[in-house]
Amino acid sequence: MDIIPAIDLINGECVRLTKGDYSKVISYSANPVEIAKKFENMGFSSIHIVDLLGALESSPVSLKVLEKIAKATKLVIEFGGGIKNIESAQKAFDSGAKMIICGSVAVDSPQILEELLYVHGNEKVILGADVIDEKIKINGWKRQTDIYIEDIISSYTESNIKKVICTDISKDGMMKGPSFGLYKKLTDTFPEVEFTASGGVSSAEDLDRLSMTGVKAVIIGKAFYESLIAEKELKKWLLKG
Repeated sequence: MDIIPAIDLINGECVRLTKGDYSKVISYSANPVEIAKKFENMGFSSIHIVDLLGALESSPVSLKVLEKIAKATKLVIEFGGGIKNIESAQKAFDSGAKMIICGSVAVDSPQILEELLYVHGNEKVILGADVIDEKIKINGWKRQTDIYIEDIISSYTESNIKKVICTDISKDGMMKGPSFGLYKKLTDTFPEVEFTASGGVSSAEDLDRLSMTGVKAVIIGKAFYESLIAEKELKKWLLKG
């Protein structure tokens, strides 16, 4: 299981939200490039970057920060937030993203996601599935849908979707543990899909339990920034990987 550190961006700063609430923003650094360098120096090979304001808009707004991180590090960057058309996807790739995360567009414009999968391949295009009670929420977690996560994944199996990042919004930023049961159910139902778990990781024990659910990777954000998981614990996982 891979460990992927996260950088969430608002106005060029590295921040975290609680349950996706934009009124509850905690800024951890005004220099996300230095944060990315720190992750690289710790031994991480990839990073998860989300443009939080872009998620509310029709295109990303933090591409300059993405480009700076791509130029300053050798990290493999997966980038999401505002990728809702072919043009914004290309801009993200041109700015240094190696993979793009598509969430809202998967619901509102499935033909666009299918085209992105066809053009760029399923190694570079990730389905972002953010859920409350297993139902998809989109547009920066502002709009609830009646679509269950299993149904949206099933709808893209014919398009050969391979990578899915699943965030349980109710766990995000709460530091009370991830949705272990949900991830186990998903990996059992879709053994051909590589799942990344996101939301709620607060300890090294959480990582151990997640590794037994079958997920391919886990994203860590707040637990790192608030030192709930020590660097030496994370480095142990890097050595395991």
